[in-house]
Amino acid sequence: MKKVIVNQQTAAPPQVGATLQRLRQERGLTLEDLSRTAGVSKSMLSQIERETANPTIAVAWRLANALGVSIAELLSSATPVVDSIRMLEPHETPTLPGEHAGYILKILGPMELAGRFEWYELSLAVGGALVSASHDPGATEHLTLLQGSVEVEVDGNKKKLKLGGTARYEADKNHAIRNIGKTEAKALMVVIHR
Repeated sequence: MKKVIVNQQTAAPPQVGATLQRLRQERGLTLEDLSRTAGVSKSMLSQIERETANPTIAVAWRLANALGVSIAELLSSATPVVDSIRMLEPHETPTLPGEHAGYILKILGPMELAGRFEWYELSLAVGGALVSASHDPGATEHLTLLQGSVEVEVDGNKKKLKLGGTARYEADKNHAIRNIGKTEAKALMVVIHR
């Protein structure tokens, strides 16, 4: 009878804390910024960075999307070689789904600019709306309509935006963007924080 020897040594899970911290800091994000963007608690992020916890696959996926990297890059301890042109696949673009309100907001800008300059692709279903509370003082939004028909409302004042036109408005007041047409609407939105 042959003896089977089982290797008792198991591979340790990857230590992603240092990589997560490096990626976060390269983008100028605080733990709170990344927590808000990725939908992962600040305490969990802190535990991961201190190597006292490892993320689940779902958490790693959210963090990778929020940071604009692949899961493999997040789980790697090697410092990646920076390519002169960084390409993002469509599935790597972080998205804020608001299906309940009829909108999808794709985050086009890099995470390191979050809280200063942000740009998005906004898709509004028929009857959909992106309704926002006031942002920080001095914030402005710039909305360019690419397809469909939308109405912009700021502090009760409503205006219809023409196709190809741009609405510039104070975002430190309650504001909303509504699809008032019979087809899906698409727009590019830039948010500038002061």
